[in-house]
Amino acid sequence: MKQKIIDPWGSGLLEDYEKIIKDFGLEIFDSKLFPQPNRIMRRNVVFAGRDLKIIADAIKHRKEYYVLSGIMPSNEKIHFGTKMVVENIKYFQEHGAQTYILVADLEAASTRGVTLEEARKRALDFHIPAYVALGLDVKKTVFYFQSENKEVMNNAYEFAKKITLNEFEAIYGSADPGKIMAAMTQVADILYPQFKERMPGIIPVGVDQDPHIRLTRDIVRRFKERKFFLPAGLYHKYTPSLDGDIKMSKSKPESCIELPEDIKSVKRKIKNALSGGRDTLNEHRKLGAVIEKDMIFELMKQHIVEDDNELNKIYRNYKSGEMTSGELKEIASSMMEEFMNNFTRNIGQARKHIDKLNFVKFK
Repeated sequence: MKQKIIDPWGSGLLEDYEKIIKDFGLEIFDSKLFPQPNRIMRRNVVFAGRDLKIIADAIKHRKEYYVLSGIMPSNEKIHFGTKMVVENIKYFQEHGAQTYILVADLEAASTRGVTLEEARKRALDFHIPAYVALGLDVKKTVFYFQSENKEVMNNAYEFAKKITLNEFEAIYGSADPGKIMAAMTQVADILYPQFKERMPGIIPVGVDQDPHIRLTRDIVRRFKERKFFLPAGLYHKYTPSLDGDIKMSKSKPESCIELPEDIKSVKRKIKNALSGGRDTLNEHRKLGAVIEKDMIFELMKQHIVEDDNELNKIYRNYKSGEMTSGELKEIASSMMEEFMNNFTRNIGQARKHIDKLNFVKFK
């Protein structure tokens, strides 16, 4: 039987979310667990997790817990998957979580060939301001660079004693030295907030990052004497490619929207995106849109339309044939222009305050 692998460094597509839940032992996400669920929670874009009830309990009873995520400063732009991660960080931040953002400069160096100096520059010039522009509250966020955190590095080496090469390959598919170092550092990052105080923590990510959480949970079970809480995971679906593939990919630039991107380019891509409209106007008016195939409606559902009533109205009008594909794309283009303008402006504002960020000071 072929080994099932989710590869956080790969580009493979995962086509069946129900199968992923079954194969990797995930919990189906239930938005009723959490108070005031955000847009992507309400709309089942967040689809699975691990140990979610522990986090829900911490929120309900105002117990200490944390939310943590990492910035991979290997590119000069981000994508909609990153946007969803930040939106979930913001949700937990607003519901009492201690918030940690690490800059994965060592991982960028070992797996992407980015120097530590370049990683720092990209993080400060763009990635952190982008997170702020998407809603991260810097006043409630602790930042650090992997390369400066000796506690993380020391624990990474300690944790490495508890995993075998065969076990690593079973989780990740292969085990080159750079990948091993990056993964063990991520384990220590995930547990870093617990080094001083044991408490539950949640890691919101795309499901392709689940191997890091599985590895961390395995290692926690083998370090029972340290009494770590098992980290919880929260997983969102991919933002589909505009041509209908399950995931936007930079390998197909005309089907991928980046953040930020020139609005003329964005509007062109929206115009050319896979549509659920019928072949003729008469047929469309009679039968309505095949909305499940429409990539622009999916983009609107996941990212652009915040108000559920507004989205439902668009859905009804498009599904009934009252609204055409062209009209839907016009609405999406207008909304995307407003979003991109706000995003770019907010990044500029965030850059002005980059020196006031709360970075951990290491001895």
